[in-house]
Amino acid sequence: MQPRTGTADAAVMYGVDLADLADLTGATGAAGDVVVVPLPTLLVGSAVWASLPRRLVLVGVGDSGTTALRTAGAALARAVTGRVLTTVGLEARRTRGQDSVPGVTAFVEGALLASTSAYRQKSSAPPPRLDSLTFAAGKDAERVGRSADEGVALARGTMIARTLAATPAAVATPAWIADRAVELADAEPTLTVEVHDETWLAEQGFASVVAVGAESPNPPRLVVVTHDPDQAATTPASGEPRTVVVVGKGITYDTGGLALKPRESMVAMKTDMTGAAVALATVVTAARLGVGHRVVAVLPLAENAIGAAAYRPGDVVRTWDGTTVEIGNTDAEGRMVLADALAWAADTLEPDTILDVATLTGAATAALGRTHAALFTADDVAAAALSAVGETAGERVWRLPMVADYAAALDSAVADVSHVSTDPTMRAGAVTAALFLERFAHGRRWIHLDIAGPARSPKASRELPTGATGFGVRLLTRWLRDL
Repeated sequence: MQPRTGTADAAVMYGVDLADLADLTGATGAAGDVVVVPLPTLLVGSAVWASLPRRLVLVGVGDSGTTALRTAGAALARAVTGRVLTTVGLEARRTRGQDSVPGVTAFVEGALLASTSAYRQKSSAPPPRLDSLTFAAGKDAERVGRSADEGVALARGTMIARTLAATPAAVATPAWIADRAVELADAEPTLTVEVHDETWLAEQGFASVVAVGAESPNPPRLVVVTHDPDQAATTPASGEPRTVVVVGKGITYDTGGLALKPRESMVAMKTDMTGAAVALATVVTAARLGVGHRVVAVLPLAENAIGAAAYRPGDVVRTWDGTTVEIGNTDAEGRMVLADALAWAADTLEPDTILDVATLTGAATAALGRTHAALFTADDVAAAALSAVGETAGERVWRLPMVADYAAALDSAVADVSHVSTDPTMRAGAVTAALFLERFAHGRRWIHLDIAGPARSPKASRELPTGATGFGVRLLTRWLRDL
């Protein structure tokens, strides 16, 4: 039997001083700093000794905070990629009075997310990855176990979103994503799913979703996945079960429509449905972790293609709630499908809170780069809660202002509203997009997350891969749990 030996155990067996060894090898202890130390073969007859590890991997944990430990877990996973045996031993500590060990959760998230491929179609086999983690938990074994399980669930949820977003659009059509939602829901007893096709969408007045998807050979869908726990959490005021709706932008591929994107800009557009992927993964993870609130994911799915049947700049489209919208740019299609879905969800699902998540604007990326999502809401409590959770989850948000004076930039001479600015001097694209969406929440407590920046990573770093990151699943699941 292969002994499950951690670093400290191996140090005792080999008779080495870890602190001295770290000093000699130049280990700094900074979060993610990795030193690999080769070990000699011991000339003893025991099979146990012969099967001991041949290398010690020393990983810095910095200040031992959640961010540092998540970084350390990711660094460890990358360091052992390609190794045959990758068993790890860690000592897990918790603060007195805590019911969990957040550092363990963060370490597990980092290790799993850095060692898992979202999508792969190479002929060669992938290199061996991290295959197990062993924690020296002592009397805290139960708490450590729960914390590790939470890390596994959050990492698995993030991988759902990553895999959906990384899958090429030729495969990940609206119908294909709907099928994946059904498969995931079937595996969880608290989840139910409804899939509505293009005929239903047209009959029910989802003219914006239909318009965006009109030219594609892959017709649109509306998918609704509901987590309905046995014991729902209640709002303090009414005592009624709390319902949170998460609406995710699901543009399975975005050519820009008749406002055609440059070729270089299209390459990453298979990930333009990341909002829907995050919404779906969030409700699945909420079910797996037993979140007490009723959570509903609403996924408006469409492909924005180019052709004779495509909707045009200058068209006026009527949304689900009857609002007429002048089309100024067919490449601003995400807010159109969200308008239908938000209005429908606000009126038919009667949520206490409605949140939309979308790769919506390049303006948000220009403002915040790829480390923060842009957060818009009129609710100070919700903004503070999401900001705090984002720091813990490693998925940070930054609140941007809902500038009421900018709403005039959406005035239209021919319709109730334009979906893009009609004022050539207005540059606040992320703000005007949020102002457009706000009207479709119909006065509900509403939150908008523009994840255009952090949803895609230009290069691998820490727990992030190159490409689709699945940003938002850990943030939203933790936020839902803590409501």
